[in-house]
Amino acid sequence: MNVPLPPAPPVTGPSTATGMTATGMTVTGTAVSLRGIRKFFGAHAALRGVSLDVRPGEFVALLGPSGCGKTTLLRALSGLDRVDDGTISIDGVDVSRVPVEKRDIGMVFQSYSLFPHLTAAQNVEFGLRMRKVDAARRTVRVQEALDMVGLGDRGGRYAHELSGGQQQRVALARALVTRPRVLLLDEPLSALDAKVRVKLREQIRRIQRDLGITTVFVTHDQEEALAVADRVAVMNEGVIEQIGTPEDLYRRPVSPFVADFVGLSNVLDGVARGGEVEVCGHALPILGEPVDGPVQAFVRPEDILFTDAAGGMDATVVASSFLGSLRRTVVRAADGTLIAVQHDAADRREADDVVRLRFAGYPVVIRPR
Repeated sequence: MNVPLPPAPPVTGPSTATGMTATGMTVTGTAVSLRGIRKFFGAHAALRGVSLDVRPGEFVALLGPSGCGKTTLLRALSGLDRVDDGTISIDGVDVSRVPVEKRDIGMVFQSYSLFPHLTAAQNVEFGLRMRKVDAARRTVRVQEALDMVGLGDRGGRYAHELSGGQQQRVALARALVTRPRVLLLDEPLSALDAKVRVKLREQIRRIQRDLGITTVFVTHDQEEALAVADRVAVMNEGVIEQIGTPEDLYRRPVSPFVADFVGLSNVLDGVARGGEVEVCGHALPILGEPVDGPVQAFVRPEDILFTDAAGGMDATVVASSFLGSLRRTVVRAADGTLIAVQHDAADRREADDVVRLRFAGYPVVIRPR
């Protein structure tokens, strides 16, 4: 079910936020509000009463597994899909029945969707032509947009002469050149390789901050969402399970689904009583409503530590993986439970090593078993 939405971070001044890039291009961020959005495809409820507030200039990511409703919510906000119930407001005006071309929204999709017979500059210019902006202003604004995405010297190239990352940057420039009130990004990085994806997401975040443009970003990649968003809305089966800062979602998940989906957790059997859960001989505080009885506890791998002190839990190393700046080691407890421990990469453990573990004592989410 939908959890109560916490208030958006406080906004000072008017209901808009303005930013300016080094190129002089200015965009004004606008408040967005969705209330009770429902969308059906036949008998299937894709969205079940979703409510969401996005403050001016905020970057909000919609995160969730395939089929959770995140792209449907984005399409509803854009006007590409008509909602069956609820209201969508942009800058306080209900646009629920306003067609997509009149919502003043820029969109970037997973596929680049560039016109192959047009140059990069002509692709960026297309929206301005449709708005009948005069030629002189079009030239200036297209160059501004291409400069902003780092392609100022590639305006004369065609799509097949550009890399995938460059094509996606052209698509971003095309979405921004009309100076929309809201920018919507539908998994724009998923078709790119890992290094390009990281570089481009950082560039998108920098541009978004420079412009102060209100942005909603759909992704199934949790690392991506946690890295770039001011707040993340985790969706599941057509509802928002939780919305909050990346730190809130990771450290204070409100449900087992969020704890399991965001980050990596050990799911360990335990017994709950009196606001604590006993796991592997250690008492841990419980997040959320306390219950009594047999439960499963979601414990982060970095919250389990190797120790030489007495009172720890003995275990045997099964395998250890080097992950660059850290290492993840899987151990087997005496009862056969497999536990992942995340620790410094310099602390190397070998298979069959006997180790001792202790729990850091951070609060955990539980579910009945």
